[in-house]
Amino acid sequence: VLLLIFYFSTEEERHLRANDRPFNLSYHYANNAIKTSKYNIFTFLPLNLFEQFRRLANAYFLFLFILQLIPQISSLSWFTTAVPLILVLSITAVKDASDDINRHKSDKQVNNQTEKWMNVQVGDIIKLENNQFVTADLLLLSSSEPLNLVYVETAELDGETNLKVKQALTVTGDMGDNIDELAGFTVQGTLTVNGQTYALDNDKVLLRGCTLRNTEWCFGLVIFGGPDTKLMQNSGKTTFKRTSIDHLMNVLVLCIFGFLASMCTVMAISNAIWEVREGSVFTAFLPREPGVDAALSSFLSFWSYVIVLNTVVPISLYVSVEIIRLGNSFYIDWDRKMYYPKNDTPAQARTTTLNEELGQIKYIFSDKTGTLTQNIMTFNRCSINGKGYGEKLCLYKNYNNTDKVDFLWNHLADPKFIFHDHSLVETVRAGNPEAQAFFRLLALCHTVMPEEKKEGELNYQAQSPDEGALVTAARNFGFVFRSRTPETITVVEMGKQVTYELLAVLDFNNVRKRMSVIGERNPEGKLTLYCKGADTIIYERLHPSCNKLMKVTTDHLNEYAGDGLRTLVLAYKDLDEDYMDDWKKRHHEASTAMDGREERLDELYEEIEKDLQLLGATAVEDKLQDGVPQTIEQLAKADIKIWVLTGDKQETAENIGYSCNMLREEMKDVFIVAANTAEGVKEELQRKMCPEAPEEASVIKARAGLFWCQKTETVQDEKVDGDYGLVINGHSLAFALEKDLQLELLRTACMCQTVICCRVTPLQKAQVVQLVKRYKQAVTLAIGDGANDVSMIKAAHIGVGISGQEGMQAVLSSDFSFAQFRYLQRLLLVHGRWSYLRMCKFLRYFFYKNFTFTFVHFWYAFFCGFSAQTVYDEWFITLYNLVYTALPVLGMSLFDQDVNDRWSFQYPQLYSPGQLNLYFNKKAFVRCMMHSCYSSLILFFIPWAAMYDTVRDDGKDIADYQSFALLAQTCLLVVVNIQLCLDTHYWTAVNQFFVWGSLAAYFAITFTMYSNGMFLIFTSAFPFIGTARNSLNQPNVWLTIFLTSLLCTLPVVAFRFILIQHKVRKEALPAPAPRRLPTRRISTRRSGYAFSHSQGYGDLVTSRRFLLKKPLKSRLALFTQTDSPLAENQPQHYRTIAEEPEEAQSP
Repeated sequence: VLLLIFYFSTEEERHLRANDRPFNLSYHYANNAIKTSKYNIFTFLPLNLFEQFRRLANAYFLFLFILQLIPQISSLSWFTTAVPLILVLSITAVKDASDDINRHKSDKQVNNQTEKWMNVQVGDIIKLENNQFVTADLLLLSSSEPLNLVYVETAELDGETNLKVKQALTVTGDMGDNIDELAGFTVQGTLTVNGQTYALDNDKVLLRGCTLRNTEWCFGLVIFGGPDTKLMQNSGKTTFKRTSIDHLMNVLVLCIFGFLASMCTVMAISNAIWEVREGSVFTAFLPREPGVDAALSSFLSFWSYVIVLNTVVPISLYVSVEIIRLGNSFYIDWDRKMYYPKNDTPAQARTTTLNEELGQIKYIFSDKTGTLTQNIMTFNRCSINGKGYGEKLCLYKNYNNTDKVDFLWNHLADPKFIFHDHSLVETVRAGNPEAQAFFRLLALCHTVMPEEKKEGELNYQAQSPDEGALVTAARNFGFVFRSRTPETITVVEMGKQVTYELLAVLDFNNVRKRMSVIGERNPEGKLTLYCKGADTIIYERLHPSCNKLMKVTTDHLNEYAGDGLRTLVLAYKDLDEDYMDDWKKRHHEASTAMDGREERLDELYEEIEKDLQLLGATAVEDKLQDGVPQTIEQLAKADIKIWVLTGDKQETAENIGYSCNMLREEMKDVFIVAANTAEGVKEELQRKMCPEAPEEASVIKARAGLFWCQKTETVQDEKVDGDYGLVINGHSLAFALEKDLQLELLRTACMCQTVICCRVTPLQKAQVVQLVKRYKQAVTLAIGDGANDVSMIKAAHIGVGISGQEGMQAVLSSDFSFAQFRYLQRLLLVHGRWSYLRMCKFLRYFFYKNFTFTFVHFWYAFFCGFSAQTVYDEWFITLYNLVYTALPVLGMSLFDQDVNDRWSFQYPQLYSPGQLNLYFNKKAFVRCMMHSCYSSLILFFIPWAAMYDTVRDDGKDIADYQSFALLAQTCLLVVVNIQLCLDTHYWTAVNQFFVWGSLAAYFAITFTMYSNGMFLIFTSAFPFIGTARNSLNQPNVWLTIFLTSLLCTLPVVAFRFILIQHKVRKEALPAPAPRRLPTRRISTRRSGYAFSHSQGYGDLVTSRRFLLKKPLKSRLALFTQTDSPLAENQPQHYRTIAEEPEEAQSP
């Protein structure tokens, strides 16, 4: 029985036996089912109501409803609160139920994949077949491939589409598909068989999220399932995200409660005074109830006024906010300019609660591979013997199909390969020895593994896309890598098959930054070392005779680097046979030595890789997604800072930084932080970018949040003398994120215009985001495409997933998703800005109309003996927020635009007010209250003065309570509608219909409710019989409405006019910043090496047991989407995103 014991850092032991479920279940390990849903059919109602009543406002209105059921204090009927409360709870419950149903569907889809993965338990031995998705962490036991290799695609994890190699232990691999043998050994952190111990490492583990490729079958043991898998552990904790406006509203609602309590207290005290001084006069004809004195009357009036004045906290506010957010989410879903037709992928707002936060982003944290780049490498330029080829290929030029080189002469050429310089083909076919040696080297010096599905159809399995691109280039130019064995490589050279004996592979690693192979050409027997690597490394090992050629090649390398291409230098050396025999003996001794093996091998490699002859250089493009540089430039103009957090090596990340215009040659300096000690990191971080800068970071401490109990620390921005960039690697970042250095890191990074963190882990990505969130008090956005970005996406205020061929893990954890990085500028500069503007307008207007409505009650209290009598009709109070004023403000909040989308792109500076939170804050709220106070004074005292001692045309008295109530509520409705019209920038037919329709509905409902028929049917419910027709036929009533509206509106218009005039005098409209044309960069910063980031598998390709099985097998291509322009190596074209329609974009 296989017994497994794993030790964790917490010293917890994990015991399991293969295929022994009773034993494994006794340890209660997590099963493999995934659950993200919150409710089931039985728990939905109680749990949902509990969650809803945890909201302060909902609990408050439930309390009000209970108060209204007490006759002694209820000044309003119960339905005025019950109807809105039930409506709010119902709408929210339906929305929550819909969201949870979708989560159930998603869980069911994941859990019911092939063979019902939800039923898999820890300790099971399972069989995987080609193209199956790995949904648990498995210990690889055996496979159908030579050397027990399996090929996995990790696009779901890291966004990389190139295949990775995993290898089982030989001792388990020999057992093949024999289940009895596979379940017959013991593992305790190491594998023990027949007394021999074998170590286990990450190459033996298949992680959840991988997909098995080009492997017929494999067997694995489930060691972690469900939430215990590495994928789920690294996903980070899901938190309920709320916008900054939500947090502000909580504080404001708390302040409003305090204000309401103070108003009610004033009313209660005033009632007590009035009862003592004046109330006794009325007891003769309006006696008090038994036991009620002035003190008790005052206490009861306090609660009565809590009910009357409750509209300062309108319950419909929360429903309206949800409707506005939902509507703005639909705009994102429906935006055809964010639809990617190639993959049939629309933009998607996966959450409806964060829209306005998109208009306040200050920091963007982006992954690189698959997010900024396509992770597709193309061979674009090369330098051979001092002559450059491929100059015609320009990143900003469109080509017709006639410009492409025709490779029909080579029947083994890859039809997807595209090149535009015909002279290179002519040079190779003319027999130029240097050109042929150049491509011969590319065809021999690599660890690519070939597959031939049928005669002439080659498929290369490359450890990295870079190697695949170089070998494919050699293939098309007449040097076709056809097959390999452990001892030989077969190449078809210009139609002639040649076999090379492979004597040694000097493999790549991060220290060597180069790779060499030693081959002997049969039958000539010529020994040659072929080497390719980083220019700085190869140049040190060249023969002095190459100095002149090296100078020319260096100029070409600078030119290629200026275009953002990844470069390699190629060199060779002819070897003496006697020397080679001696070297091989010493190499064998070193490779079998027990001590100092690596050091001895390195010495031998250094010895033979000297006095090389330079052949030339290659330039490979890591293709950016369309429009990435323009998007980054546009976002930078909007004062949004972009940090790139990538797992790639430093040279690659730097190159992409230059390609994206994030790093530029005109920058004053680009700091590299790569120290290996805390002291070294601190020294490298303490850069002087401004002479006046203090030694320590300036931190301001304050309090915020509900009840001001949350402590905040903010690192102040410092002025910088010039533009700077910062590049820091993962090892240094680990020291910099420690408590004593994190403020120094943040201070230095925020002074730089561009920050690139390379070789970072998923956890470090999340830590960087959390650091900025904690100390900058700014809104953050994280964007990525792989599972390694999930923790970062969850940590940021807004998470954006790139959906496409790279997998769906990031999308499933994101708040918004789309197919291309370039759509981010439309999401922020258009949808985000509009959403923020609309939400702020809505809140300002909503508080204005409700405070105005409530303050009129406050003034009326001084004329009704503080008895909590209402100014308005009860039906008007019930319908004011639900019917009369609901649709006009929703129309403004869903359709309003200050400028259209083209202007938003042309002037990205318009985005800045959202970052500074200028449109709605505590000051704006106070201004809103003052405006409401002024309007309420006009709305109460003008009608009161106009009605006082007034008579009708026929001499009858008009100054009764019901007529005054009708006049006051009519004036109020007209004034708030005029204010809404003044606030609306963008009129549509819908806005017009809502405004005029609401006024028409008010008069229709009023005349209906005040009619004789309603009074006769429901006498107690509709007491205002005849008031409407008796009052609204009087000219002085309409004159009063006009005068009130004029006095409320004129100050607003005058203030705005003066404000606009002041702004016009102060500053002219800023001209749109000129678009920086992409310029060629002459730089010495080049990609150090274009290979993978881990140790190569040269040992595998030279193994004696390699390729022992079927030579032809039906397998998937490495790049499966053959109709894709990107997979066809087409050149990168750019367009102006803001101006051209989607249909006009280049492929």
